[in-house]
Amino acid sequence: MDINIFEPATVGSLQLNNRIAMAPMTRARNADGIPNENNALYYSQRAGAGLIITEGTAISDTSKGVLYIPGLYTSEQVEGWKKVTAAVHAKGGKIFTQLWHVGRVSHTSNQPNGQAPVSASDIQAAQSKAWGYDENGREGFVTASKPRALATEEVGQVAQDFARAAKNAVKAGFDGVELHGANGYLIEQFLNPHINNRTDQYGGSVENRSRFLLEAIDASIAAVGAAKVAIRLTPYGGLHELPHYDELEATYQYLAKELSDRKIAYIHIMDQQSRGSFALPEGFLERFRQWYDGVIILAGGMDREKSERLINAGTIDIAAFGEPFISNPDLVDRLQHNWPQTPPKRELHYGLTMEGYIDWKTYKEQEALSEAI
Repeated sequence: MDINIFEPATVGSLQLNNRIAMAPMTRARNADGIPNENNALYYSQRAGAGLIITEGTAISDTSKGVLYIPGLYTSEQVEGWKKVTAAVHAKGGKIFTQLWHVGRVSHTSNQPNGQAPVSASDIQAAQSKAWGYDENGREGFVTASKPRALATEEVGQVAQDFARAAKNAVKAGFDGVELHGANGYLIEQFLNPHINNRTDQYGGSVENRSRFLLEAIDASIAAVGAAKVAIRLTPYGGLHELPHYDELEATYQYLAKELSDRKIAYIHIMDQQSRGSFALPEGFLERFRQWYDGVIILAGGMDREKSERLINAGTIDIAAFGEPFISNPDLVDRLQHNWPQTPPKRELHYGLTMEGYIDWKTYKEQEALSEAI
């Protein structure tokens, strides 16, 4: 019998109202880094999703590469997020937060005292942009600065930063956390041998390059429990100058086994073709399903037909949608009833304006307005 993706479901350790997730998307609406009532309204408007995963949330003051993003490393930020989680829970939704360290995809203006960003190595992402301040103090996209390689003992400290943020997330009422191990950010910088040229225990072999990811996962599990810890991965992705490498498939096979053993909440895979990068190769998801026995979420260019096909084939468990949720707060209803979707306005995706953030109408509101005219 076909699975109805719109019905409530127990998916691993998750009790969800449906099998549709709202994927994490940077919205940059917090000048002081503290979530507020507007964030609470934004996420509660979209609580029809079975699972919301928030925008990337900074785990420390050195983890940022974008202005105006929220964090989870101060008590004020924890209090701010409580408004968000309470609003989503009041609508019956579930919400994880994505924990983010951008590594080298940052700029000195994003860093305390204008210091260099940190990474697995000192190799610069010279074609990548952070969102900071230029030499004239003007806000905008700036070339990522040359990073400093983390010292061996510092790597474990960053893993503990993830764990502290996870603990803060649970304090703030989140149902769990998703570590950002994707899109060319710090965790993936360690995985990729073209960026990671280390000669200590964090470099060289597949196992060594995976060590930081697993230490961050283990520290987070120790802080909040495996059922509240998840990770996002982008196998075969190329965002932020991560070239493909010979042991790519072996790396993700190793991670799948290690993460299976840890019984985490889910692995969230993104197909970067929708972001203008490489597509997942034919058959990769099916192979990954054989390696990993936990919950798999897939994002990237999803629609109802693809979601239902992959879920019913048992290849994935939950379908995640990103950009469509921005301009369609009622996206689940629109998918279920095949109602037309409102196109987004990409020029309003980022920035401090509330336009393009909390002013999108549901399909029923649009219909009511057109009838009133």
